[in-house]
Amino acid sequence: MRFLRRSLTGVFLLAVTLALLAWAGEMVRGAVVARMSEEPRSFPQRERVLAVNVVTLEPQTIIPDLTVFGELRSQRTLDLRSATGGTVLSASDALVEGGTVQAGELLLRIDPIEAQSALDRVRADLQDAQAELRDAERALILADDELSAARAQASLRDQALARARDLADRGVGTTAAIETAELAASSAEAAVLTRRQALASAQARIDQATTRLARAEISVSEAERAVADTEVFAAFDGTLAEVTISPGGRVTANERFAQLVDPSQLEVTFRVSTSQYARLLDSNGALTKAPVTVALDVSGVNLTATGQITREGAAVGVGQTGRLLFARLDAAPGFRPGDFVTVRIAEPALENVALIPATAVAADETVLVVGEEDRLETATVSLLRRQGDNVIVAIGPNTGATIVAERSPLLGAGIKVRPIRPGVVEEEAAPEMIALDADRRAKLIAFVSAGQMPDDVKARIIGQLEADEVSSETVTRLESRMGS
Repeated sequence: MRFLRRSLTGVFLLAVTLALLAWAGEMVRGAVVARMSEEPRSFPQRERVLAVNVVTLEPQTIIPDLTVFGELRSQRTLDLRSATGGTVLSASDALVEGGTVQAGELLLRIDPIEAQSALDRVRADLQDAQAELRDAERALILADDELSAARAQASLRDQALARARDLADRGVGTTAAIETAELAASSAEAAVLTRRQALASAQARIDQATTRLARAEISVSEAERAVADTEVFAAFDGTLAEVTISPGGRVTANERFAQLVDPSQLEVTFRVSTSQYARLLDSNGALTKAPVTVALDVSGVNLTATGQITREGAAVGVGQTGRLLFARLDAAPGFRPGDFVTVRIAEPALENVALIPATAVAADETVLVVGEEDRLETATVSLLRRQGDNVIVAIGPNTGATIVAERSPLLGAGIKVRPIRPGVVEEEAAPEMIALDADRRAKLIAFVSAGQMPDDVKARIIGQLEADEVSSETVTRLESRMGS
């Protein structure tokens, strides 16, 4: 009996368990069917309108700026060298690094004793040459006088020969007398020839003495220049750099002891690409004298100077590209040779173009135009120049169009936008007010009262709903939360 009672109890408990499981499954199935049979909760859909900054494409005449980097250097730089060697006796107080000197100022004096001794020797040689010339001139005068005397004697001998022949013709003279007269005349002619040779020798001595005197004068001039070269003067106003000498030191011939730089005549050298260089050429292919502006940022203080392009490099350097240009600067206070500066070059003016933000143009040179009903359309422009954060574009058929100034991945053709124009403050539009019927008002008030909102917020919203006219925005927001 006990076994039967326990068996029946187990069967009963199993039946109750199975009944409970079946009832629970039926409840789950019914809930799922009821949920799936419900109509989906719908919310009113509104088109998303994005606010965008816009600009208007208005045709302008713009002068583009070409920005490159360059280095300053002086147009007048002179290496100071000693023409002669020796010990430095004295030096100017300005002969230091960065010293300022004036044109003609004495910079350096070298011991002139050797040069002065050489000058004294060549001056003595000059006196010998002058004395030799004077002696040759006197000898020439004497030789000329002797030639005149010999010619006079030869003339007398010829006259005596003529008388002897005349006497012989008349039968008075003898043949021996004629022969004696002929011998005397011949001796006189020989004496004349000898004196002529002596005169030629005296003239040659004059030429030699003149040449020797000229050489002596050249030697004196060189010696005087050597003495003068022991003093070095400043060729122009400027500043000294790379000074390597001081009083008591010794220099050799042609040794550079300093460099004189004129800081008032500066020019800037800079390199541009070939395409940039082509934009600086005129219709004849010649380089334009375009104005430039040079800037140097020194601890937040910008030093600026203006100038003009003057010339270009004759050839492209090995391993270089583009073109090397030179620009002469006007007054440039604060600048020094060697400064690395920013150079802005004014290019020829561009007509019928517009300056717009670079963010307005896509990589394919397209812009977004605000069309009818404030919807975006795609238009093509021609990118001409980049100017920092802006670009210069050719407008073409888009004159007067309003374009998006700042593109984003959310914007594209067909999107409706709310344009925000620069400098225009938009007034907030007054909210649209609507009148509610009694049922609609009651539903909204009941929804707000049952909602989990702070009491002060409930009171404020219910106060708005109890008014004769309610903001359409408030009604739409509440109804979207209520669902259908």
